[in-house]
Amino acid sequence: MQKHDNQKRALISILQDIQAEFNYLPQEALRVVAETLGIPLIHIIGVATFYRSLSLEPRGEHQVTVCTGTACHVRGGPKILDEFERKLGVEAGQTTEDRQFTLETVACLGCCAIGPVVVVDSDYYAQTSIRNVGSILKKYRQKEKDNE
Repeated sequence: MQKHDNQKRALISILQDIQAEFNYLPQEALRVVAETLGIPLIHIIGVATFYRSLSLEPRGEHQVTVCTGTACHVRGGPKILDEFERKLGVEAGQTTEDRQFTLETVACLGCCAIGPVVVVDSDYYAQTSIRNVGSILKKYRQKEKDNE
């Protein structure tokens, strides 16, 4: 919070910094922010739950987002989502037990021409099929092994 000069107008930036460090917004961190900025905790929680990029629950190291918008849907988006759920062992909106992946859906990513689209962290995968799901996940599992 120091880099934001403890200013109320920097609340979202402060929450983003906390999220980047912990992969979610721990309750204790929110209490400290509330006390430091003089903002009611309920207001901070309201902001945190309003923005989809912020989470009050622990998230995975990698965010997997499957587009379920109309264009992606008609091109197989639901089957791709099913395959991610099967391979990760979680449903959309959940995080794997090892906290390596959080699986989410989004109504539209705005790149309908290249759908169905999957985004992992900030990497876009165009014209994804169920055959690609395993290799996409393998790439990120390999990154984890390489970093150990």
